[in-house]
Amino acid sequence: MLLSHLLVDTYQVAFMNELLRFNDTVTVMHSFEVNAKIILKKVGVMKKVCLAIMLMLFVINTHADPWSGNVNFFLGKKSVDSEYWAPVDDPVEFGVLVDFKPSGWPISVALDALGSYDQVTEGGIKFEGTTSEFNAGVRKIWQVSGSSVRPYIGGGLAFINAEFKGTGFNTVSDDDKGTGIWLNGGIYWTLGQHFNLGLDLRYSEADVTLFGLEGKAGGTHAGLLLGYHW
Repeated sequence: MLLSHLLVDTYQVAFMNELLRFNDTVTVMHSFEVNAKIILKKVGVMKKVCLAIMLMLFVINTHADPWSGNVNFFLGKKSVDSEYWAPVDDPVEFGVLVDFKPSGWPISVALDALGSYDQVTEGGIKFEGTTSEFNAGVRKIWQVSGSSVRPYIGGGLAFINAEFKGTGFNTVSDDDKGTGIWLNGGIYWTLGQHFNLGLDLRYSEADVTLFGLEGKAGGTHAGLLLGYHW
């Protein structure tokens, strides 16, 4: 509840200041500022999506021998520090997990992108919590002899962005980014030589500061995998 309490205090101060200087000109300028921030944020999200798609297309186009790899979509939940993030501490998460290696390499290069989001309305204020992660590192994948089962483990550096926002009469938000670590493990089955279906469990950690308070932006991730193997 720490972030939500700090945000409410900040929101109340902003609300009183808004009342003191409320007039038509200020209202128009404030509306323009909020809309501009929303548009810029959507453009930034679209850029990240486009980059992820371009990365997947590049990797898939390298599937000729002697390369092998996987592009898996992730859908699940992220468990974050409830004391820090409440009430938005139960986000849904979506991601793209990519790994590839030339023949003869014992491990694969891993490049994973994940994003989580949760929102709750309390006391007339809509709280929103958002994180996005880029995890770069390595992954070791084993193939069980005579079967399509592929267990794996991985780890590396985590680059995490975090934002906490409240919206009522106006909008108050803060965001930060941090660098930390990630570890993951899981298992998937490759059906028909190319179709992946499996489970992924991951832990990530990075320190951020929101509204002047330090906390963790990572957490425990768990979800389903659906993807392509070459």
